[in-house]
Amino acid sequence: MLNLDFHPTGRHFLQIPGPSPVPDRILRAMSLPTIDHRGPEFGALGRELLGKVGKIFKTDKPVIIYPASGTGAWEAALANTLSPGEQVLMFETGHFASLWHRLALRLGLEPEFLGLPGAEGWRHGVQADMIEARLKQDTEQRIKAVCVVHNETSTGVTSDIAAVRRAIDAAGHPALLLVDTISGLASADYRHDEWGVDVTISGSQKGLMLPPGISFNAISDKALAASRESRLPKSFWAWDEILEANQGGYWPYTPNTNLLYGLNEAIDMLLDEGMDNVLARHQRWAAGVRAAVNAWGLEIQCQDPEVYSPVLTGVVMPEGVDADAVRKLIYERFDLSLGTGLGKAKGRMFRIGHLGDCNDLTLMATLAGCEMGLKLSGVSLAGSGVEAAMAYFSENPAPHVARPARD
Repeated sequence: MLNLDFHPTGRHFLQIPGPSPVPDRILRAMSLPTIDHRGPEFGALGRELLGKVGKIFKTDKPVIIYPASGTGAWEAALANTLSPGEQVLMFETGHFASLWHRLALRLGLEPEFLGLPGAEGWRHGVQADMIEARLKQDTEQRIKAVCVVHNETSTGVTSDIAAVRRAIDAAGHPALLLVDTISGLASADYRHDEWGVDVTISGSQKGLMLPPGISFNAISDKALAASRESRLPKSFWAWDEILEANQGGYWPYTPNTNLLYGLNEAIDMLLDEGMDNVLARHQRWAAGVRAAVNAWGLEIQCQDPEVYSPVLTGVVMPEGVDADAVRKLIYERFDLSLGTGLGKAKGRMFRIGHLGDCNDLTLMATLAGCEMGLKLSGVSLAGSGVEAAMAYFSENPAPHVARPARD
């Protein structure tokens, strides 16, 4: 049984790639009194929130907000645009792409899974040329949607979504483009409108720095038109009723009121910082963490530097070392949580999250915990990752407004 009476001194280091640590400012917003979700005060909140959430997705089109996890938004994207038995083309980049594929099967669709062979496919991003070639073979245009993961949380690979859009266009194919950016949104560059995405799926517990419980569908005009013809069963997920209620700032069912307070605050924090600054911050953190992994002499799960994730870094263990045992030791000795290896990568790697409410010293402490844990686990290291990361962060200072000096 979990010992709820045990509270180590200091804060727990939650360095998994989501749920990410929640800033105090957002926790305070969520602690506001719960209000009537049919009253005028909530309607004002809903209208404000719906008016600005698109700025995070970089879209002028509607964004549907669900009281659900990202898995719910996966289902909503498919159920609103497709009909039973229709073909969808999905690309295997890791564990979450595989789970989305399984969900499509359970809905009665016919998903075709493209990908590089074996475990190698989990070390690279989406191969747009493979999608283009497959769509060109589909002369009867039976494939109705292409589904890809933008930032694959299980591997630390961020795929080129603009290249996927170009591949679909080059094939002259009318398939919809559905993209999961559950872990990428507000941490990695993402542009729903510019990249021609038809449905973007995301969630609250990653770059938005909220607890789990909110998910999203950003939708294009083409996706909305497809929803009027879709015959997959849907009620809770149906876009039409939600969009109608959203006109007044409401939902057709009880929304997660206090999480919406937090979402409103999170969006303000991101927009006040400026999205370009937010994305640069994550890229800088990722580079510092990779400097540490390289100094240790360990492999990074992602094999293509062009698509390294700014959200997390997968650290591959030497042959014969159980990554889960290393993680367990680090947790028990240093109160530090790291992401486990999932699916094909289970036991082979652990994942360091560097997203959301962090700073340089948060990551330095994380890397120190990792380095101590690796040494205690008997892993031979080429050098000090802590020193390498300190050098990187020192030599590449974060651009920010200086704090006023204190007497």
